[in-house]
Amino acid sequence: MLIDLKIKNYALIEQLEMHPSPVLNIITGETGAGKSIMLGAIGLLLGNRADTKLLFNQDQKCVIEGVFDISQYNLQEIFTAEDLDFDNTCILRREISPSGKSRAFVNDTPVTLDVIRKIGENLMDVHSQHDTLQLGDTSYQLNILDIYAGNTSLDIYAGNLSYLKAYSETYRTYKKLESDYKKLEDQLAQSQKELDYNTFLLNEFEEAKLEADEQEVLEEELKQLENAEDIKLKLTQAVQSLTESDFNITSALKDTSYLIGQLAQFSAKYEELKSRVDSTLIELNDIAGELEDAERKTEADPQRTLEVQERLNMIYTLQRKHQVQTIAELLAIQEELSQKVGNVLNLDNAIAKTKKEMDAAYQEVLKKAKELSDRRQASFSKFEQELHDLVADLGMPNARIVIQHKEAQPTATGTDEISILFSANKGAQPQTLVKAASGGEFSRLMLSVKYMLADKTALPTIVFDEIDTGISGEVAVKVGRMMQQMAQKHQIIAISHLPQIAAQGDYHYFVYKEDREDRTISRIKQLNEEERVNEIAHMIAGANPSANAYQSAKELLSL
Repeated sequence: MLIDLKIKNYALIEQLEMHPSPVLNIITGETGAGKSIMLGAIGLLLGNRADTKLLFNQDQKCVIEGVFDISQYNLQEIFTAEDLDFDNTCILRREISPSGKSRAFVNDTPVTLDVIRKIGENLMDVHSQHDTLQLGDTSYQLNILDIYAGNTSLDIYAGNLSYLKAYSETYRTYKKLESDYKKLEDQLAQSQKELDYNTFLLNEFEEAKLEADEQEVLEEELKQLENAEDIKLKLTQAVQSLTESDFNITSALKDTSYLIGQLAQFSAKYEELKSRVDSTLIELNDIAGELEDAERKTEADPQRTLEVQERLNMIYTLQRKHQVQTIAELLAIQEELSQKVGNVLNLDNAIAKTKKEMDAAYQEVLKKAKELSDRRQASFSKFEQELHDLVADLGMPNARIVIQHKEAQPTATGTDEISILFSANKGAQPQTLVKAASGGEFSRLMLSVKYMLADKTALPTIVFDEIDTGISGEVAVKVGRMMQQMAQKHQIIAISHLPQIAAQGDYHYFVYKEDREDRTISRIKQLNEEERVNEIAHMIAGANPSANAYQSAKELLSL
């Protein structure tokens, strides 16, 4: 539950702090004083998007911080899943800088909005006037019925998931397989169009029998074949220069070695020089041998030249056709074509396998949907009766509530289409809430629904924003008592404009405007007993309450 709330530099609020009661808290104040602004700040704390236009002072950051006691609510798993340290006291904080940068913290650890939203939705349920209108939406009604039927609670028979979660996961698996199946069919249709052309291209590659690096080898070989005569002549001349001419290098080195050898007896230096000359002579003889071998192997070969030219032309043609420069790139294209052609041939098997899995998943969806639907339908009559009894006690004794149900194709929420039908008057045919319920009736219906669901949820704190719209008198007293009963298990914070409800609170907070020279600010204070009497009297009679109004205020408080 919320034990401390601080709001700084937000809208009309310069600085505000409240320490709500763990039971029923009532917030009152004139229209426009800032009551709903507090809800906006709480919304930021729970992960809503920020807007710098709402900064009280545009040069300072906005800070909203809530301290919660979560010791009784089994939230450890959420903290573990988000890699956050768990403590019985949880601090949520939002900061919005003048530049628009928003930061979120859980126990002083920076987190994303998604994380603070996930934790926040387990701490507070903020019910605004918009939510009352939402009661007319059939998907919202279905969610209410699921909570009432226990379909959102963990259940061992659903594999330690809720029945709704177990169905949702099965449905998600089916939709993934259905998507895969459609993609495979589309892929097959597209691939069949391309199959003939890809097969033709692949046959070209397979006939070419390309080998890695052969282009470089062939290009070098062609250069030698096309210049064979010139190469042979120069090799011959080189060999002669080394070994056969009158003044060949080899003979000269032999003479040099002999002469230096005669000097070796005079110094070790000459012995070293002779050794170096002999090494050079060995190297030159080896070079001469290789040159002679290359000269013998070099022959003009017109037939081989033609073969190499044709092979290279074929390679160049493929490269131009596929707009690449190397054989490595051609081989990559060949592999890709091979996979495409092979994939087409294997797609039928993949489609058949996926179709079988999809059909099995669909049957599981139908099975889980029936389990979910049976539980929903089993709760209809009890839900109708309990809701009827509550709204009857709130001044609608002739109300009729009927849950209209029909079966539909599976969706993310099951195979049920439901609509809560309502009539407030005797003899009137029940219709959809949007058509049949007035504003006050909507408010009473919504409060009754919240009352019914309170025992079925683990939310520590429930916030009501003027859920008493359209009601008054004795009905308002009963609404206040319902809130008191809810507050035995949940912390309730209710913004109200009715004195009958204001008098029911354990704590009464008053929101008011304070005018300064430069601007108006919003403030809040907790009222003592005397101040409560005065505020409730003003709520009863206006700006100048009579003695009777004060007496009525005291009587309401004594109830």
